[in-house]
Amino acid sequence: MSLLKSASVVSLLTLLSRITGLVRELLIASTFGASSMTDAFNVAFRIPNLFRRFFGEGAFSQAFVPVLAATKTQQGDAATRVLVDRVATVLAWTLLLLSVAGVLGAGGLVWVMASGMQQDPRGYAAAVVLTRWMFPYIAFMSLVALGAGVLNTYKRFAVPAATPVLLNICMILAAWLGAPWFKTLGLEPIYALAGGVLLGGVLQLAVQWLALKRLGLHPRPAWRWPDLKQAWTDAGTRNILKLMGPALLGVGVAHLSMIINTQIASYLAPGSVSWITYADRLMEFPTALLGVAMGVVLMPQLAMARASGDTARYSAMLDWGLRLVVLLAVPCALALLVFPKPLVAVLYHYGAMTDFDVQQV
Repeated sequence: MSLLKSASVVSLLTLLSRITGLVRELLIASTFGASSMTDAFNVAFRIPNLFRRFFGEGAFSQAFVPVLAATKTQQGDAATRVLVDRVATVLAWTLLLLSVAGVLGAGGLVWVMASGMQQDPRGYAAAVVLTRWMFPYIAFMSLVALGAGVLNTYKRFAVPAATPVLLNICMILAAWLGAPWFKTLGLEPIYALAGGVLLGGVLQLAVQWLALKRLGLHPRPAWRWPDLKQAWTDAGTRNILKLMGPALLGVGVAHLSMIINTQIASYLAPGSVSWITYADRLMEFPTALLGVAMGVVLMPQLAMARASGDTARYSAMLDWGLRLVVLLAVPCALALLVFPKPLVAVLYHYGAMTDFDVQQV
C-alpha cells in the first residue's frame, strides 16, 4: 500500500507537470506555429536533452540510484553523504567541461542533429544561437537528477516530481510575455524561449538543493585537484561509472533513433521537426504518468531489496509494477491510435497553428 501511495503522489505531481507541459506546448504552437524558427528551437532544445539522458535521468540515474540505495542500506547515512559529495564532484567537473565544449561546438552539434536545416540559413543560424544559450541547461538538470536520486532514495518523492512544473511555468511566461517583448526590441521572438529554459533549470536546481539541505544531504562538490582525484578513485564512484556502461548503450540506441528521425525531418518541409515534436508530447503524457512514475518509486526500493538479499520482496514489487503499467498503458495506446486528430485539434488548433499543421501532427 505504501508503494501505491507513493506512486500515486508521484503520478499526480507528474500529471500536474504534464498538464503545464501541454499548456506550454499549446502556447508555443499558437504563438509560433510550425516553421523553420520552431524547428530551430526544437532542434536546439533536443541537443541538451540528449546529453541529459546520459548525465541526468537516464544512464546516470540508472547507475547512481542502485549504488546509493545499497550504500544507505549496508553502510549507513555517513557513508551515503560521502558518496553523494564525491559523485557530485566528478559530475560537476564533467558538466563544466561538457558545457564549455557544447557552447563552442554548437554549430557542429546542430549539423549532426539536423544538417538539413541548412536549406534555410536563417533557421540554421537560429538553431546554433539557441543551442549555445541552452546547452548549459544540461548542467543544471544533471545536478537536479543527482538530487532527485538522493531524495527518492530517502522516500522524498514529492519535490523531484513537482520541480519540472517550474520549467514549464518559465517557458509559458517566456512565450506569453517574453516573445512579444523581444519583438518590440527587434530581436527574434523565439529566442525568449531559451531564456525560459535556462531560468527553469536554475529554479529546479535551487528547489532541489533546499530540499536536500533540510536532510543534510546537499551535494558539496570539491573544486581542488586532489579532491577530484580522490572522488574519481572512490569505490562507489567507480561502481557507478561501471554500471553506466550498459545504461549508456541502452540510452544511446534509443536516442540514435531520435537523431535519425530529426535528421530526416530536417530535410523535409519547414515545420516537420515541430510536427514530430508536438506529436511526441502526446505520447510522452501517458509515458511519464505510468512508466516514469513507477520507475521513480520502484527503483530505490528494488535496489534496497536487492542489497539486503530479499528476493521475494524484489520479485513481488517488480511484478506489481509491471502489471499496473500494462493495465493502464494499453488503453492510452489505443486512444492515441484510434482518435489522434480530435486530440490534436483540441490541444493545438489555435493561433498560428493551421489546419494543415493539425493534420501533419
